[in-house]
Amino acid sequence: MQSSSKEITADSQVARIFEWRRGFNTIHLIDVGIRAGLFKALGESPGASAAELATKLGLHRPFVETWCKTAYGMELLDADDGPRFRLAPFFDSILASPTHPRYLGGYVRLGTEVAAEDFKRCAAALRTGEVKPFQGRGDDFAQAVAESTWGLQVVTVKKMLPGLDGLVPRLEAGGTVLEVGCGTGNLLVQLAKAFPRASVIGVDIDADSLALARTRIEKAGIAERAQARQGNVGAAVAPSSVDAVVMVEVLHEIAPGIRPSVINECAAALKPGGWMLIVDETYPSTLEELRKPEFRFPLMTGFEEMIWGNVLPTREEQEKLLRAAGLTGPINRTVIGEGFTVLATRKP
Repeated sequence: MQSSSKEITADSQVARIFEWRRGFNTIHLIDVGIRAGLFKALGESPGASAAELATKLGLHRPFVETWCKTAYGMELLDADDGPRFRLAPFFDSILASPTHPRYLGGYVRLGTEVAAEDFKRCAAALRTGEVKPFQGRGDDFAQAVAESTWGLQVVTVKKMLPGLDGLVPRLEAGGTVLEVGCGTGNLLVQLAKAFPRASVIGVDIDADSLALARTRIEKAGIAERAQARQGNVGAAVAPSSVDAVVMVEVLHEIAPGIRPSVINECAAALKPGGWMLIVDETYPSTLEELRKPEFRFPLMTGFEEMIWGNVLPTREEQEKLLRAAGLTGPINRTVIGEGFTVLATRKP
């Protein structure tokens, strides 16, 4: 099935390969700029020359000049005569501000540090089906994953949860939020700070991530209201005990065979009228959807995380899971960003 009537030639296909290769180099160019502090320095001192940047950061001037010129060519930087460089519009928040909701440095790092290594295993995995799960990969991996979802976590706390009918009054009255797949605890801390009278409970199966989460909770001074527990939902919380269950980029990481039991336990943990909020990705259901722009990001995630053993659910699979768990009310579905699906439904 062709998505366009534009004539395809050998030259046009070659051009696509070169363009994709430039994209590969550009991602590494960004990664180098973040690691070396170049984006941060330009955010602090716009209009700096390559020589000034090299001196400020203690870097090798000829290499910094090449980096700056390449970044300018790729439109990551703008410049005035000199040349004197500055960040192109919005890249101050996207690449130079780690706490900003739009920051994507963690996502870039996940590609250069994790995906690049995992792709090397793919040729053999296509023969054997062998996977390398994300659990037990250590602190650096856990941190890279956490950083890559930072923006989604901020939006979840500041916009999505407050937008759920009746939830904020419950939390202000001392209610409870359960995060399934809490990872290193970033979202738990944000939840506890945003709702200072609420209790927050995180559940995960990865010991490395949970160790980081508990440290983060202690440092934030919220241990009396926040806990990070290892194991399954049913063992972590009592039935009908929480006002909201949150899953951010977790559903597709749960093995398909146990997804029904996990969602059933989540639904059982909700009080009547409690909310289930899932932020995840929806895999295309049809051949036509495979080439639709809104499915490009989940399509690539499905390939990138194949070696982790992750399988992205389709819309039909998502809704079947919720219905089978007894969540029979309306399912609010929206798409945000480059292809993240937000599902919200309320327990009767």
